[in-house]
Amino acid sequence: MAAKKAIGELLVRQNLIDVKQLEQARRVQKQHGGRLTSALIGLGYVNEKDLAEFMGQQYQLPTIDLSAFECSPEAISMLPRKICDKHNVIPVSKAGKTLVVAFSDPSNIYVKDDLALLTRSKIEVVVASEVAINQAIDKYYGAESSKVDSILSEMEDEEDFQIADADEALANQDDEADIESGPIVKFVRAMLHEAIKVKASDIHIEPYEKRFRIRFRVDGRLIEKTQPPQGAAGAITSRIKIMSNLDIAERRRPQDGRLKVKRRGAADVDFRVSVCPTMFGEKIVMRLLDKSNLQVDMLKLGFEGPQLELLADAIHKPQGMVLITGPTGSGKTTTVYSCLAELNNPDVNISTAEDPVEFNLDGINQVQINAAIEFNFADALRSFLRQDPDIVMVGEIRDLETANVGYKAASTGHLVISTLHTNDAAATVSRLLDMGIPHFMVAEATSLVQAQRLMRKNCSNCSVPVKVPPDVLIGLGVPEERLPEFDKLKKGEGCQQCDGSGTSGRVAVHEVLQMTSEVKAAIFASASPLEIKRNAIKSGMMSLRMAALEKLRRGEVSVEQVMASTLADDI
Repeated sequence: MAAKKAIGELLVRQNLIDVKQLEQARRVQKQHGGRLTSALIGLGYVNEKDLAEFMGQQYQLPTIDLSAFECSPEAISMLPRKICDKHNVIPVSKAGKTLVVAFSDPSNIYVKDDLALLTRSKIEVVVASEVAINQAIDKYYGAESSKVDSILSEMEDEEDFQIADADEALANQDDEADIESGPIVKFVRAMLHEAIKVKASDIHIEPYEKRFRIRFRVDGRLIEKTQPPQGAAGAITSRIKIMSNLDIAERRRPQDGRLKVKRRGAADVDFRVSVCPTMFGEKIVMRLLDKSNLQVDMLKLGFEGPQLELLADAIHKPQGMVLITGPTGSGKTTTVYSCLAELNNPDVNISTAEDPVEFNLDGINQVQINAAIEFNFADALRSFLRQDPDIVMVGEIRDLETANVGYKAASTGHLVISTLHTNDAAATVSRLLDMGIPHFMVAEATSLVQAQRLMRKNCSNCSVPVKVPPDVLIGLGVPEERLPEFDKLKKGEGCQQCDGSGTSGRVAVHEVLQMTSEVKAAIFASASPLEIKRNAIKSGMMSLRMAALEKLRRGEVSVEQVMASTLADDI
């Protein structure tokens, strides 16, 4: 109260108001509440711009025109609205450990100290009018706060849930000042918790011209969870970038980061964060890496009996190249880690080169590729070969250099496991030849090529028997003589447990190409992928479509999933 009285007296001394006007303003303030400056402006005794300039001069502080200045989303995310409303302040920008905050009443030094403690930043004060600050609060917090709070009421949060930020001070701030944390901070925490709870594989945060949405990928299907207000996009993006140790000032280039969520009584969950600039802001995709959901038992990966035997035989050979192929999101990492877990014994030396290292495996030497220092897969492979390796895993063969080093290792007494992005096993052979790997090396050093896809399984709670016309099954590739075997087909009707989709969980289908004499002959003859596939099927290979039909026959998947996940065999 003393501070407010001093402001009034200073205004009188500077002849900006007279004593009668000051007394009238105090009566209005007492009657209606609020600040003395608000009463003076409301009565028309002073102009808000003149008042702000006067305050800046008296306290030797710069003034700011908030109507012509865009507040930084990073700064806005540092303070909750209720603090701004209470003290009539608004964060303006942040640089390093300094947070610039606009005050309408800079005489209150205790507020400055409280903000410094709350934000763990050095507070630099600038002066703005009370009306301008209120308008800015409504602009940056108004709709966002109410809508985000309503979204938060639909999302659960939990106490035993800690964000392990790259900036540990920020992590501690979240825990120690949780009551005072803003709606954006709470929203991001709740979003991560919700994604873990529903076992999402990815979170998509997408800005558009007139809306901003968040989708979760669950069982391979993108589900829209919520549409926060468009004005919250910048604050949410900045919050995630801070947590992932990314440069929030860089909005023109893609960035990649990582953050960890620690849960009491449960395994930690890593999030791989990818930021990509779009026309209307930065899109963020967060890949969940939950070690508790990592399936490393080869018997549970969905292989049909003969396929599993071929893969197990290939990875237990002392040398040769084993390639796991498929598009992004087809489960290649799970299959590779399952192979490594099967081979991980005290008497073997296993080294991996990964970009990024998704899961930590005890007993295996895992190396992170770093493009920033020009440390690539080929460099890692060369280093491994000087480290007395038995088994080498290369995260991905992306270029001829990596392929050459890998195949030379596979030809000189080492077992090499790697991945490629291809459509099927036969296309992998053509891809290697196109890269420039010699025909004889592909044919002789490759032990096995395995391709895979993920299919959504029928919901066990609501799946019911269905009748499928014989001509549909024949069109899928079922031989006429086998039609009687497909008499127990099922499909999920949709229930609360599967969110009405009729599917719950996923299962992999595989195609395992063994280097038989017929396949090798086709490779030496520079045969097309289709010819290689025909030779492989003649030699007994079960294609992706054939493997999918086996799961259809057992009622694990629906006809629609077979058609959506695999292509017909044109043989």
